[in-house]
Amino acid sequence: METVIQFENADICQREITILSGVTFEIQKGEFVYLIGKTASGKSSLLKTIYADLPLKRGFAMACGYKLRDIKRKNIPFLRRKAGVVFQDFQLLADRTLRENLLFVLRATQWNNKTEMEERIKEVLAKVCLRGSENKMPHQLSGGEQQRAAIARALLNDPELIIADEPTGNLDPAASTDIMDIFSDLSAYGMTVFMATHNYNLIKEFPARVLRCREGKLDEIAPFVQLDEM
Repeated sequence: METVIQFENADICQREITILSGVTFEIQKGEFVYLIGKTASGKSSLLKTIYADLPLKRGFAMACGYKLRDIKRKNIPFLRRKAGVVFQDFQLLADRTLRENLLFVLRATQWNNKTEMEERIKEVLAKVCLRGSENKMPHQLSGGEQQRAAIARALLNDPELIIADEPTGNLDPAASTDIMDIFSDLSAYGMTVFMATHNYNLIKEFPARVLRCREGKLDEIAPFVQLDEM
């Protein structure tokens, strides 16, 4: 198996404050893994450390082949091409069409062949069932469609890892299920998905490994543990 994320005795910090200590875990290629925990328990801080938005000061961590403790600033964009990020609040550019949102990302990541760019946009929109919506503005899309657009954006550079931070937090149950179907399909085709969530019903419906942030530590929850014990 190919290891996509590896942490060994790592401390997750915000400025000088340690949020999680002694973090140790691995995630392999194609795995779907949940990250749970109460608000301010360290979930987002851990995810930000993985895509180098927070520096790692103590311990060892690797994501998508990059050692996070000593990653050079010039290499962070390359890491983020391999690790697509999906946020709770979509973060689409409100003044641009869906196609223009995706073109913006492609240009920012050094794509320059117009034909290849247009073809890639068609490919990622097909994966999230949004073909035909290229010319819609974000406000013309439902919440579920906006999140599917955000997933399409994260897929543009064919990442090996999707990091999803509460991706269903603003969605109704039906739209949440649609999003989970997409993530499940991506995992089935070999993409690694690491998803923070508060929605334990989704964990019941789409069971997978569960990591938990609690009291400054990270541990793994056995599949049979009742959700109200998490």
